[in-house]
Amino acid sequence: MNGLLFITITLLTFFAMEGITWLTHRYVMHGFLWYLHEDHHQPRPGIFEKNDAFFLIFAVPSWLCIMLGLQHQYYWVAAIGFGIAMYGLAYFLVHDVIIHQRFKWFTRSNNSYVRTIRWAHKMHHKHMGKEHGESFGMLFVAKKYWQKVQDDKRRQKSAITT
Repeated sequence: MNGLLFITITLLTFFAMEGITWLTHRYVMHGFLWYLHEDHHQPRPGIFEKNDAFFLIFAVPSWLCIMLGLQHQYYWVAAIGFGIAMYGLAYFLVHDVIIHQRFKWFTRSNNSYVRTIRWAHKMHHKHMGKEHGESFGMLFVAKKYWQKVQDDKRRQKSAITT
């Protein structure tokens, strides 16, 4: 398998994971596995949540694809595993570090993308139960959240100049 094909499959898997994550979040986490996800919407004391178990739900297939793909020289399978792993890293950085600030690394960002994903996630968390949710994605969010952040920036700018 040539390197370009490997990279292409890895990147396609990475982007496909946003859809898979949306579907999993909407229909599994807010569905039959709500008991694992509930403490994410209704936080309790402690560093870890039952919700952190979803890390394993995604990490195990990634690890298996990488390990078995490399062992049996099915490099396209390994590429899928690497795409899932890359998405997992992005998820950790965006969700746990930037949005929920479980690690205090990027706490004062004024970047539009960061503000938009944080706002979309805040709108998701305004629903304490599993029903009536919104904004189930993570890396890509609806236009209305971008618009809200842009409107806020315009209001702030005009308040400063007046």
